[in-house]
Amino acid sequence: MSERYDVVVLGGGIGGYSAAIRAAQLGKKVAIVEKDKLGGTCLHRGCIPSKALLRSAELFAALRQGEEYGIVASEIQLQFEKVQQRKQRIVDQLHQGLGYLMRKNKIDVVNGMGRIIGPSIFSPKSGSVAVEKEDGDVETLLTDHLIIATGSHPRSLPGIEVDGDKIMTSDEALEMSELPSSILIVGGGVIGVEWASMLNDFGVDVTIIENESRLVPQEDEEISRELERLLTKRGIQVLTGAKLLPDTLELEADKLTVQIERKGQLQSVTSARMLLSIGREANLEDIGLGNTGVKLDRGVIRVNPMMQTAESHIYAVGDVTGGLQLAHVAAYEGMIAAMHIAGQPMEHYAPQQVPRCIYTRPEIASVGWTEKQAVDRGHEVKIGKFPFQALGKALVHGDTDGFVKVIADRKTNDLLGVHMIGPHATDYISEAALAQLLDATPWEVGQTIHPHPSLSEALAEAMLAVDGRAIGI
Repeated sequence: MSERYDVVVLGGGIGGYSAAIRAAQLGKKVAIVEKDKLGGTCLHRGCIPSKALLRSAELFAALRQGEEYGIVASEIQLQFEKVQQRKQRIVDQLHQGLGYLMRKNKIDVVNGMGRIIGPSIFSPKSGSVAVEKEDGDVETLLTDHLIIATGSHPRSLPGIEVDGDKIMTSDEALEMSELPSSILIVGGGVIGVEWASMLNDFGVDVTIIENESRLVPQEDEEISRELERLLTKRGIQVLTGAKLLPDTLELEADKLTVQIERKGQLQSVTSARMLLSIGREANLEDIGLGNTGVKLDRGVIRVNPMMQTAESHIYAVGDVTGGLQLAHVAAYEGMIAAMHIAGQPMEHYAPQQVPRCIYTRPEIASVGWTEKQAVDRGHEVKIGKFPFQALGKALVHGDTDGFVKVIADRKTNDLLGVHMIGPHATDYISEAALAQLLDATPWEVGQTIHPHPSLSEALAEAMLAVDGRAIGI
């Protein structure tokens, strides 16, 4: 059995379904091939479930500090089974919403393992995808354009076998039925620090090790230092500049022990469980790339700014292309591909204009260059900073840790970067991203009237502080 489409999307994650919806809106006949569930990693094993757990952890931590707000509650208990149930309800609701969007836009969803099998009978420049169903049947989809959006999976560490129990990745950790007494988190990037913050709030004894000299090394150095200070203050053991030695791993019935090398010394770490968070790898195996002229570069698909591969009718979006492995980037790339297929203009994004968010407590959000990156690119910079402890809404909120940092070019006054660590920082980084897109100066953002009291005032004050005009400090 075969069916012909204008566009077939291989993978139903956020990059894939965004591409499919936009293509359908532009009048194309579209199918999505998905071997698991619509929504992909973001909905089922990443963004949404992890943020649901983080919210429960944040609320649990807040309730234990209720006396500071004049609220005395006794016998506060964590029922982790109900935490997991709430997480699943959120995922299920969003999954149902995606199904509605597919039906609304008349997109065919074909469940099964899809593989590219080469040009179709209609045109040597077209392609076809064979979809193997669970029952063994194979359906062939003929298409003029193909969008590869197969996502990524957690990277493994040679010498460390993930068993889903004592040793986990974020995939397995999201399905834990009970919390461990202690955990060793290997990797201090975004995923690692989010899990460290969450599990600490749930009462788990957390140790986090990072091979680089600081946590979240892609962020501004001052942000990294503040995060480490605050996590350490909460009782999390942070070991940076630490190399895990897989050959030393010892597993026992109720614990594991492994050695790390740090500052020229060997150190033994014992924990109930281990969580590997050392990055992600593109899902490229067994999807039929060998039947195409698609080119790879260091394990990811090479694309041009319109997301086209070396074969012009085949596009690739999201984690399979490398770059910024962010859900909102995948969605944007999916729309670029769909628009290009339909002959509609859409600009590619500049990486420095993409907001980055880390959902620790407190949150981290940034856009643009770090101070070091700006200097390395030849800019003479000027800096404005504003602490949340000087902000009325932060005091009311009960969370005054952190600050906003603004980086501008001293000569041109161009806005080069904005970096925040503080309460709900991810909710208002978009203002800074819009300012960069519109080429606004710090003075223009600072002169925009911000509501009082609000956390967004910290951004306005930091913008004014670039030229020494902040009035809040």
